[in-house]
Amino acid sequence: MIDREQVLHVARLARLSLSEEEIEAMRGELSGLLAHIEKIAELDLDGVPPTSHVAEVTGALREDEPQVSLPREVALAPAPAVAQDGFLVPSPQA
Repeated sequence: MIDREQVLHVARLARLSLSEEEIEAMRGELSGLLAHIEKIAELDLDGVPPTSHVAEVTGALREDEPQVSLPREVALAPAPAVAQDGFLVPSPQA
């Protein structure tokens, strides 16, 4: 069973503020989730190919086809600032 401190640690990582009721609820939910993962880990999956979907998916994506882009001046027209024929992005502050 996950303890209170572990729940608070995960909440801090996720930048969540939890009430006491939520902490207790999350203890149970996270413990159940980990128990389920442990059960799955017991399965012998040698030779089972990885899948991206549970069901077969066909035709979900269209083929990439080159298309004419917007002229640069049209794309940059609504930009608040432009430099060297591109969007001017503020430097990150250190």
